[in-house]
Amino acid sequence: MKEKQAKKDYMVKRSYLRHVVPMIVWLGAVAAVGWLFYQRSESFQIVGIAQSEVRQIASDCVARITDIPVELFQPVKAGQTLAILNTVPADEWMTETELKSQIATAAAEIDRLMASLIPTQEELLANAADLQINHADNQRRFAVDAEAARLNVLKVQTEIADAEILLNSLAVQIRATEKLVEEKVVVAFELEKLKIDYESTAKKIHECQEQLEQAKEAQTQAELRREEFERQTLPQTSVDDALEAIRKEARVQEELIKGLQEQIAALKARMAVEIKSPIDGVVIPISGKANEALLKRQGEETIRRAGEVVAAGDPILAVAQTEPTEIIAYANEQQIGLLEQDMNVELVKMRYPAQIAQSHVLSIGPTIELMPQRLWRSPTIPQWGRPVVIEVPAGLAIIPGELVGIRGL
Repeated sequence: MKEKQAKKDYMVKRSYLRHVVPMIVWLGAVAAVGWLFYQRSESFQIVGIAQSEVRQIASDCVARITDIPVELFQPVKAGQTLAILNTVPADEWMTETELKSQIATAAAEIDRLMASLIPTQEELLANAADLQINHADNQRRFAVDAEAARLNVLKVQTEIADAEILLNSLAVQIRATEKLVEEKVVVAFELEKLKIDYESTAKKIHECQEQLEQAKEAQTQAELRREEFERQTLPQTSVDDALEAIRKEARVQEELIKGLQEQIAALKARMAVEIKSPIDGVVIPISGKANEALLKRQGEETIRRAGEVVAAGDPILAVAQTEPTEIIAYANEQQIGLLEQDMNVELVKMRYPAQIAQSHVLSIGPTIELMPQRLWRSPTIPQWGRPVVIEVPAGLAIIPGELVGIRGL
């Protein structure tokens, strides 16, 4: 009898363990999940996105990109060159021909002025015996020497300006030919020929610059001799009317050459305009919104490349700060009434290692706006809220684009 009772108790206990215990475990699991959801909902009221300052880098006019010396996601410093642009459009390349023509005209005029000095000089030589004791004639001779030295300086300057235009043109042709050689459109011989012409022209400019220094020194000495002569004698008429007319015309050509040289310098500057970074940061894709992931194919619309033409205002690349400066969040309609300027909030870092920091509201948006899709509870159901900008406190280790929990609203 006792054995039957013991067997019956064993079967009841076994049935209890088989049915009741799993039910208890299941109920405990449900309670734990509910508790976790409750704790998560209580950990913070809303979620915000950390944002950093982003600067779009663009040209203010139509330009061709000559070089991009930085790469995607490369750190850059404020003032570092990000792009080199050629802002001279194709329809302005005639300016080079016009400058050459004007320089040739100025050179011809200088030759004419120098030729007009010859009759005066011959007349002085023919009457040298009579003019040696005449103050006015001696002064004329010194004036002729000074004007001849000035015209020689102007002539050398025109040769340098003409050679600089040719050197600039050869540099453009070399860059274009290098690309054609890489594409095997032309043979390398054409490129070597252009490089030889470029080196020859550069050498000519160097030689002309040495000649210019010598000519300037000769002009200085001639002016000093004339001034010294004038100081040593009684005041007399400086030069006759013919020399004064030549001097005036020489001044005209001198100003013309100066203007042409300034135009050449301006043309060179426009062919190599440097765009510099306004802030310290990292190069990011131009097509992406701040802190949003790109859904683009590899290499598509990231940063512009050398050889591309950009319109005025078209972004070439973008630079973003590496440290976030603010957090933007959206309060729902139930929380709008609680918002206040400068109100204190608590920020909760959502990734490992956990971190909590105190901050305050910087500004509140005036209207209710559509939230970014990352903040929607369901990716298919849009949500709206009033934007709130919160300061990122010092010491909070977050990165731009990171989600941050917010308490206190």
